[in-house]
Amino acid sequence: MDYKDYYQVLGVDKTASQDQIKKAYRKLARQYHPDVNPDNPEAERKFKEANEAHEVLSDEEKRRKYDQLGADWQRYQQAGRGGQNPGGGFDWSQYAQGGGQGGGFGGEDPFGGADFSDFFSSMFGGMGGQGGGRPRAGQDYQAELELSLEDAYQGGPRTLTVNGKNLRLTIQPGVEDGQVIRLRDQGGPGRNGGPAGSLYITLRLRPDARYSRTGNDLTMDVPVDVYTALLGGEQTVETLSGTVKITIRPETPNGTRLRLRGKGFPVYRQAGQFGDLYLRLSLTLPQNLTDEEKSLLRQLAALRR
Repeated sequence: MDYKDYYQVLGVDKTASQDQIKKAYRKLARQYHPDVNPDNPEAERKFKEANEAHEVLSDEEKRRKYDQLGADWQRYQQAGRGGQNPGGGFDWSQYAQGGGQGGGFGGEDPFGGADFSDFFSSMFGGMGGQGGGRPRAGQDYQAELELSLEDAYQGGPRTLTVNGKNLRLTIQPGVEDGQVIRLRDQGGPGRNGGPAGSLYITLRLRPDARYSRTGNDLTMDVPVDVYTALLGGEQTVETLSGTVKITIRPETPNGTRLRLRGKGFPVYRQAGQFGDLYLRLSLTLPQNLTDEEKSLLRQLAALRR
């Protein structure tokens, strides 16, 4: 188990004042707060780390004990519980129950049962403890759910089997490839009465042959015959939201892009808002021309010379 450097977590020096510690913590808390970063496990991890670091360093007594214990962390790991000091040097007995200075922690979690890391539990919670241990959250699970572009567009209920358990979840319209959804209490069971872990589901969107997606905008190729491109006309197009009719102007060049506002992808968690759909016109040439058609085309070519 690696040593946690709480000063590094908050980005402050070991000589930092309480005001500097509080300021650094508030900045990180705002940056990584779950309300600002929904369904973001990395931000949640950093938020918890900042809370843990602030809980220790903002309290002078806890900070003093952390600084003393931190310097001899590896020696503590080797010495084990209960005030033994085979390696010499630091006196661990002062923090054991009933021993040393101040009477120790009395076997309780010194920080009020907050959700601290295993590092801190091992460093403080187990010294002079009376068995049982503090409540610990269960292990987090990871899973993936594959969706089509239509699934991501429409949203709706889906069923996922994890560890033999069928879970029903609701997909919000507008989700992206790689987006992570968190289901609380669907991970491993907690320990010592602690809560169950979470299940983190990574969404994987299958490539679609018709559309390419950029954010909330979609692009699709629309084949147009050369006669409509030259003379103009109307053409129907199938979109994810239904059939639309577009007008093609006379003498429309190949590769022309048309923009259909609000016909793109739904904006995630913003009901009624959509991106745009871009139509890229691709001219198609007639095949298997008859002799009469070839003759007419030669006449047209002669007129254009």
